[in-house]
Amino acid sequence: KPPRLETKCESRFLMGRSRPVPLARLSIVASTDEAGPTERGIRMRLGVVGTGKIVQMVLPHLSSWGIEVAAICGTPRSADKVAAMADEHGIPERHTNYQELVRSEKVDTVYVAVPNSLHLDVAMAALDAGKNVICEKPLASSAEDARRLADRARELGLFLWEAVVTTRQPNFLLVRDELLPRIGEVKVVTVNYSQSRYDAFRAGEVLPAFDPAKSGGAIMDVGLYTLSYTIGLFGEPTMAEYRPNVERGIDTSGVIDLDYPGFRAVNVCAKDCDAPCGVLIEGTDGYIRSDTAPNVCGSVTLHLIDGTETTFDRSLPVMWESEFREFKRQLAESDLAECYRQLDESLVVSHVQNEVRVAAGVLFPTDK
Repeated sequence: KPPRLETKCESRFLMGRSRPVPLARLSIVASTDEAGPTERGIRMRLGVVGTGKIVQMVLPHLSSWGIEVAAICGTPRSADKVAAMADEHGIPERHTNYQELVRSEKVDTVYVAVPNSLHLDVAMAALDAGKNVICEKPLASSAEDARRLADRARELGLFLWEAVVTTRQPNFLLVRDELLPRIGEVKVVTVNYSQSRYDAFRAGEVLPAFDPAKSGGAIMDVGLYTLSYTIGLFGEPTMAEYRPNVERGIDTSGVIDLDYPGFRAVNVCAKDCDAPCGVLIEGTDGYIRSDTAPNVCGSVTLHLIDGTETTFDRSLPVMWESEFREFKRQLAESDLAECYRQLDESLVVSHVQNEVRVAAGVLFPTDK
């Protein structure tokens, strides 16, 4: 069985106006503790907590990816919706209390798809009940809470996956493993995800994505994809700064500046305007360009300095397929080592995200 890993970080949150944050390195320390009870060959039997948009988009495809949906849970207020979704997709168990779902003997993995502020409680309850967890991004409202979840999963030898689709997309892996070495020394990186959800906010309706009480905002939503793309390729930056546009206490958009040895990266995240999304990685021998959002990771073009240009596309038909198939593979093969490697990457993203958000003065109840 793979060794358990622990994360330690001694950085302090920097409060007040936005300014560059020198980032303490997030150290990964190997442990010789035995992994827990996961057994090879387990078939994923999923319990879904949440009935929102992401669940509605993913649910119709899970069975075709070899994942059994054994239970679904909403709230007492959404009981009729839970029943309708269960009937439509042939889900045998339906609940209106997540504590009941996580105790179900029919479930071995819990998919947490509720507002950000509830991730910690639901995911921790699932882990404490001995269940593996797929948690929609972000893992938690703060880096400290994300580490608490990771530590608990490792203590129990359970799988904990952050459902950030970016770094499991075939075209992202193509860029990381095959194309990046061909453009020479990287000098400038730009990653942009602009997706307007602004009309309701301007009209006075505060949806979870714009609600500080629910750990919303641009950097916690679309900004996580831009950070995951950049950090997934280049690791943890040495310096970072977030310059947000703030309205009614929440960042509706902003720019994240990231410093790396020898080059700079800029991440744009916006929920108050629509603009072309994409990725541009510029090197001394060429560039890599993608004209899709960093969660979609659509086709990528490699342009070399001699003028040669080639476009690649390894996308799967449904954008979430690659990550759920990878979750299923890791569970079936008891591949905790790869799960924890990816979890460590999620913790680095959470660490950077948390430091720059707090330094910019965008605060949640967990920060106060």
